[in-house]
Amino acid sequence: MRHRVAMRKLGRPTGHRLALIRNLMTDLIRHERLQTTEPKAAELRREVERLIGTARANDLHARRLCAAKLYDEEVLKKLFAEIVPRYQSRAGGFTRTVRLMPRRGDGAPMAQIELIP
Repeated sequence: MRHRVAMRKLGRPTGHRLALIRNLMTDLIRHERLQTTEPKAAELRREVERLIGTARANDLHARRLCAAKLYDEEVLKKLFAEIVPRYQSRAGGFTRTVRLMPRRGDGAPMAQIELIP
């Protein structure tokens, strides 16, 4: 039984799903806005909120924890140089999700997730 199991499977094996979320996190921090399906956006939001919350400590341990989640060193630098100072006084809620029209072709529900300025 799957009682209280929080993460969605997204129709992928575990390694593929974790790599997908890491890629989405890296791209969201790089571009600060991303368009994807609603279930992926919901999972991405959980992970990015946790990542930014960890990065707000702004010490070596936080940097290493974030580096384990992000693929690109430049994105890691941007996270600590630009994004963390922006949210230093904010308690939470660093992202916004906006529903979009269904995707043409398969009708998948789409969403845009962005970092709040």
